[in-house]
Amino acid sequence: MRVIDLTHTVESGMPVYPGTPEPEFQPIATIEKDGFAEQLISLSSHTGTHIDLPSHMFADCLTPDVFSVEQFAGKGMVIDLRSAAVGVITKELLLPFSANIEGSDFLLLCSGWSGYWGRPDYFKGYPVLSLDAAQWLTGFHLKGIGVDMISLDLPDSLDFPVHKSLLASGMVLIENLTALALLLHCSFTFCAFPLKIAGAEASPVRAVALRG
Repeated sequence: MRVIDLTHTVESGMPVYPGTPEPEFQPIATIEKDGFAEQLISLSSHTGTHIDLPSHMFADCLTPDVFSVEQFAGKGMVIDLRSAAVGVITKELLLPFSANIEGSDFLLLCSGWSGYWGRPDYFKGYPVLSLDAAQWLTGFHLKGIGVDMISLDLPDSLDFPVHKSLLASGMVLIENLTALALLLHCSFTFCAFPLKIAGAEASPVRAVALRG
């Protein structure tokens, strides 16, 4: 079995959503002084490659400590959107993939935008689903949707219509994925397990694809 890492590294100075604090790392024990190493890590639940749960936008929704763990793993498929890397991802663009989406648990959208990771361009101009496309996708039995961009909504969005449409259907959303092009035209199992934090609305994940 081949394991493909789809996760950006969490580190000082990494890209974060505008307004989100950067992660901080503070050593609290060292091998030289204490005989072992330990550090205190402070970071937003939306740091790096992370998963959004319905409770991110809606009160009284399930959180990682009560979600079934099966929600975070399943058959994945990737749609190559690199030729439409600027603009809106429409329902018409997704329609030819209906049969493949129907047979999948996770839909991953490969825009190639992860190539801008660490550059200012990462935060602007990325493609997003139209609201019509998002609502159409809620008609499938998907566990979640993942993207290689900073968000599923436009950077200046104030009401997050795509997030709300998808999360209201019970899906989870995975943002800031990378290396999705490695999964084109192949079968794989997608996994993105959040930390089991009581009451959390999101969590960093180690997203991977498992290929036989």
